[in-house]
Order: sequence, then C-alpha cells, then structure tokens
Amino acid sequence: MKYSGSQPLLHLPRMTEPVVARQARRRDQLHAAWEAFIVLLVCINLSLILFDSLFALQPVSAVLADLVPELHARYQQSVHANFQYIDLGFVAIFVLDVLLGWTVALFERRYARWYYYPFAHWYDVLGCIPLAGLRWLRVLRVGALLIRLQRLGLVDMRGWAIYGLFSRYYYLLIEELSDRVMVRLFGRLQQEIGASDDLSRRLLQEVVRPRKQRLLNDISRRLQDMLETGYRDNRGAIEGYVSQLIHQALQNNPEMHNLRRLPLGNRLASTLDDALSDIAARLLQGAVEGMRGPQFQALAGNLADEFFDAWVYQDKNTDLALEELLVDVIEVLKQQVLDRRWSRFVGPTPPPTHPE
Repeated sequence: MKYSGSQPLLHLPRMTEPVVARQARRRDQLHAAWEAFIVLLVCINLSLILFDSLFALQPVSAVLADLVPELHARYQQSVHANFQYIDLGFVAIFVLDVLLGWTVALFERRYARWYYYPFAHWYDVLGCIPLAGLRWLRVLRVGALLIRLQRLGLVDMRGWAIYGLFSRYYYLLIEELSDRVMVRLFGRLQQEIGASDDLSRRLLQEVVRPRKQRLLNDISRRLQDMLETGYRDNRGAIEGYVSQLIHQALQNNPEMHNLRRLPLGNRLASTLDDALSDIAARLLQGAVEGMRGPQFQALAGNLADEFFDAWVYQDKNTDLALEELLVDVIEVLKQQVLDRRWSRFVGPTPPPTHPE
C-alpha cells in the first residue's frame, strides 16, 4: 500500500486530544502539590503564631516553665526571641508563592488582563502582610486547595456535612443579594414608567407596530383554527340550532300561514322548511371549508387589521391605563420576590383554617 502524506493529519486531532488532557491533568496535579505544600506551611505558621501568642502570656509561660523547664528555656531563647525573623521567613515564602502564581497565571493566560491575579487571589496578597488580623486570611488557601482536589477527583466534598451547611447558607446569601437587586430594579422601573411621558407611544411604535404583520398572521390563524375546531366539534348542535331558527321563522311568517291553507300547503311548507335547513347547513359547511381560500384569507386579514388598529388606538386614557397596568404588574413581581425571600426563613404561610 502506498503511503499518503495526508493520512497522519486525519488522526492528529484524535492523538492530540488525550495528550492535551493528560498535560492539563498533570499540570493540575503539580498545582495541587504546590498548594498542599503552601497549606502545610500556612498551618505550621498559624500554629506557631497561636502558640507564641499563648507563650507570651505570663500564666501560660509560668505553667510551661514548671512542667517542661528545659523545653521552655530552649523555646524562649531559640524561637520566641527570634519570632519576628522566623515569621518574616514564612512571609518571604508566601510572597514568593504569590509572585510565582502570578507568573504561572500569565504564561497560562488564565485571566484576561495581567493585573487581575492579585484581585482574584486577594486573600493571598493580604495574607502576606505581617499583621495579626491579616495573617488568618491565609486559611482561605485551604479552600482553594480543596476546590482543586475536587476538580481532580481526589476528594468529594459534596458528601461532607460542613460543605452542605456552607453551601446552603452561601446560596441563601446569593439569593438574598439577587432578590434585593431585583426589588431595587423593579422600583427603578416603576419610577421610570411614572416619570416617562411617551412610554406607551414608544412601546406601540417601537415594539408593537414593527411586529404588526406577524401579529395579524397569528390572529388570522387562530381565528381560522377556532372556527374550524368549533364547527367540527359542535356541528350537530349548530345545524340543529340553525334548523330550529328557520323552522321558527317559517312558523311566524304570515305568508306561510296562507300557504298552509292551500291544498297540499302543509306538505309544501314542510318541504320548504327542510330545503331551507339543508341550504343553511350546506352554507355553513361550505363557509368553514372555504376558510383556507383566498377570499376568506383576505376577509380575515381585513378584520385582524381593523382589530389591530382599534387595539393600538392611543389617547390620554390609554396611556394612563397602560402605565398603571405596567406599574401594577411590576408591583406584583416585587411582592412575589419578597414573599419568596421571607418564606425561606420563616417557612411557607400555612393555609387559613375555618373556625368550627
């Protein structure tokens, strides 16, 4: 078989996809290993800070001096006296970690702008500041490590009780913020509707009228479907009703009374009644069957056009009515959001019970 130079190109995407996936997974594993190392250093540093803070207290220091005097003296001379330099060594490692992570993010094009990294990892940047309150922000690095391990499939936090508790209150907080934004947005819309003088005109001119032909076609189609379905489902009742009207009209007609006095008049009157009823039924059936014809299409289009023009007729009363309608609809939506928000905390409102 002759070798074709184009054949390897056909298999190139299939070969490169697993390679790229393996490289990405290996890169995530390296990141996770580095994150674990930094988290270990964070735990050691925070434990050392906590212990040294307790060691600085006179009662704790006296108890340790009584229990383990040699260890107390060694810690006093080696660690406590040089604690600032030891902590600065940890800070230097953490600063190096931030710079290294920033550099890797630039090479991997992880963010749209080069200066986004400090904002995305604000807890790492602030944790590098050697202040008591900011040092504890380094604990948030544990969350970043757990998220990376979850993505790699090494742990499954969804089954953890603390994860469920945190997730529940996290989503409650997000929904609370989104509900407040929605309520403020609805209130702003109501103010804009009340302050606008040409809202209804703009709605009709910019929203409704450009869709006039589509609306007319939809109205005509719905009208045809309604008439066809109504006649087909109630054909017997409609024909019986029309026959009854014709029979009643013939009974009340004085000429038919005169006709019945003639010889064979009753038979002629009955024949005429049946003929007129049959003609009316055929007319109805022909009218329904002719709805798909061009004449009825034109008639339905004219009726829909007149209905549309009457519907979009604009004056001061219609402007005010439309504004009130929009304001009331938005108010209902606001109330719905507020009721749903409070029901998450106090539970659903029980149905009213009638007194016995």
